Amino acid sequence: MSTTKEQRIKEQEVTISSQQQQQVQQREHQQAINKALDETKDNIRRTTDEARRDIPRYTQIVNEYQEETIQAARQMADNYLESQREIINSLQSALVPQIEAANKAVTSNWTSPRNVAEQYARLVSAFADNTIAVTKLVNNAVFANLEAFKTSVQTARDNVKEFSRIGVNSAKTLEHASRDTARVAGQAL
Repeated sequence: MSTTKEQRIKEQEVTISSQQQQQVQQREHQQAINKALDETKDNIRRTTDEARRDIPRYTQIVNEYQEETIQAARQMADNYLESQREIINSLQSALVPQIEAANKAVTSNWTSPRNVAEQYARLVSAFADNTIAVTKLVNNAVFANLEAFKTSVQTARDNVKEFSRIGVNSAKTLEHASRDTARVAGQAL
């Protein structure tokens, strides 16, 4: 009987030793996992810090784009107006005397080259104003899209946080269930 008792004690010691080894291995695995997750977290932090440092450069690029677009619209309008001025002046100097003479015969002023030139100048001015207005609309659309993207990033961040919380809760529930099962199984032996 003492042999059986000694065997049980040895089996218990082996079981305890095995459990201790499992606990040590489990701690080592947990430490390795924590180290890998900490390294990943550090890498993400480093990457986001780098991205954050690039924000002023991106802001500068957007500002330069807007300034270039506005400047280009202004230059196009100025060049167009200047070319129209030259064309109108050339035509007026050549045709005004003949057309005014013909107009006097009819006594109508609405077809006067000066009147036509003034109407045309108003049309070109409206075109230039519309070009600038469209540029503003495009810029507003860009900013609206940036705001929408910002909102979607914030929503994604919140959703990922919630999914992570769900995952942690599920893992804890599984851990508790496993422990309860192991405890019940241990008591049954």
